[in-house]
Amino acid sequence: MMPALSVLDLIPLRTDQSSPDTITASRRLAAVADELGYRRYWVAEHHLEPFASTSPALFMGIIAAATTQISVGSGAVLLPNHAPYEVAEQFAMLEAAFPGRVDLGLGRAPGGHPVAIHMLRGGRGDDGAAVRFPQDAHTLALMLRPEGVDVQAGEQTITLTATPKPVTSPRMWVLGTSPSSARTAAELGARYVYGHHFFGAGTAEALDIYRSEFRPSEFLDKPEVFLTMNVVVGDTDEEAHRLALPSKHTMLSLATGGTLIPQPLVEEAELRPITDEQQPFIDQQFKHWVIGTPDYARAQLEAFAKEHEVDEIMINPGAGTFAGAEPGRSPAREQTLRLLAGK
Repeated sequence: MMPALSVLDLIPLRTDQSSPDTITASRRLAAVADELGYRRYWVAEHHLEPFASTSPALFMGIIAAATTQISVGSGAVLLPNHAPYEVAEQFAMLEAAFPGRVDLGLGRAPGGHPVAIHMLRGGRGDDGAAVRFPQDAHTLALMLRPEGVDVQAGEQTITLTATPKPVTSPRMWVLGTSPSSARTAAELGARYVYGHHFFGAGTAEALDIYRSEFRPSEFLDKPEVFLTMNVVVGDTDEEAHRLALPSKHTMLSLATGGTLIPQPLVEEAELRPITDEQQPFIDQQFKHWVIGTPDYARAQLEAFAKEHEVDEIMINPGAGTFAGAEPGRSPAREQTLRLLAGK
């Protein structure tokens, strides 16, 4: 059976786009996902990189306002970069405005250039926030409940509840790409998302740890998990592989120069053939991608969901763009969603 499908949007910047173009394109992509019945639409957090995704909470408001039924979420808010109470207030606001449609995905990676992260944390550098992640995530979840959580402020204990106070609470998830993140989610009794799109190895191990070590909590009675995947779908196999070329070149740039570049157009990528020396790296990085026709992609997703016993897969539509496209749209990313949905 085909799993339920959701969308992860990294909000990449192309060489033919301005940042406002990118935001417009993602808003339109979300509308397509909403129209097609996708379950969720999550946005990432990156800093000082060619992505228009620096603030998931702000972007979620844009997406939620442009859609009517799809759940919107963060994939992820990188909690070490933020005060838990700040995040609780942001998501309380979103939940009050869009009740029942808000997902709070949390991660502990830095999410960008070290200098940007240093400044984002007020010039404090690494103050142990990553180590505090489990406790901060738990406190944050408690703040979002109507009854709040008792906190110590000097010699005074007060009950702290996120405001504005929503009638319902956002659904919280822990995101990660390691056994450590799986263990954290299990110990917290939280929902878990394994970033298969980012780190394809270790998926089975992480899920086994999460399921076997899960502790029921005030938030969740039993394990709840889904996976992410990179997917490019074309009308033909040849078209799909052409549309994957821009992503291959951005990955090569990261591997060879240490930085990400704006995503080239398909034709620009084709002018820079991948060398024999580079091909093994590309093969390794893209062996977990699903690239092909609609029938092939659906079969791969179905088999993957069955193998890992999940009923939902969140896809990163990693298709590039042909020259001449409207800057405020991502036609091939929209096409991936439509072809997977059979529409």
